[in-house]
Amino acid sequence: MIFFWWVGVVSAVSLGASWYARRFERVDALVGLYVVLSLTAQIAATKIMALTAWGMTLTVPAGIIAFSVTYLVSDIVNERFGRGEAVRMIFISLCTQGVAFLIFLFALLMPSPSWWGGQEAFASVVGLSLRVAIAGWVAFFFSETIDAYLFAWFKRLTGGRHVWMRSALSSLPAMVVDSLIFVVLAFGGIVPIAPLIVGQIIAKWFVGVIDVPFLYLNRAVLYRRLRRSATEAR
Repeated sequence: MIFFWWVGVVSAVSLGASWYARRFERVDALVGLYVVLSLTAQIAATKIMALTAWGMTLTVPAGIIAFSVTYLVSDIVNERFGRGEAVRMIFISLCTQGVAFLIFLFALLMPSPSWWGGQEAFASVVGLSLRVAIAGWVAFFFSETIDAYLFAWFKRLTGGRHVWMRSALSSLPAMVVDSLIFVVLAFGGIVPIAPLIVGQIIAKWFVGVIDVPFLYLNRAVLYRRLRRSATEAR
């Protein structure tokens, strides 16, 4: 249950970014949140979590706490600012991840003094996070692009109605694609990947369900001013 509470807390942060977007008519706060979630997910993913609920135990990378919420932020940007802005946000995030990769690689390769005993621990985390980063880039590009395009397509198909439906129908397939690509590339040959793939897909779907109310809340925050202006105009 702690996992679901934390997902709720992280998802709730998006409300502040949506308020900023509505207040200043700018997308940069949502882009910043998206970048932070994407970067922290790479480091957190080096830890494998065991989630037990209803007598079932799932093994998932800890990065799912942050990464799954990126689909929520992507849908919010797509909903308010359009597919083009969502794709640009994905591109910005990929660029920042590339910069972070170079910084971590440089820090890992630089020599350390003899009295510092943390090199092995640092290498175990950062070394795996570099592999996670590469796997994350590939999975991130395909899954987030699929999510952005499907969300925009379902929005046109439904005439802007049924936001929960287009969020689910775009995010769920993207989560499956991301889990398959990411787990195979990041953990293949290190740990059993089948339980990780299954666990990550199921956990992400649960996160997707948790995020639906937050998508509506963010939508209400983003469009409140527009509705108020329309009412005053009448």
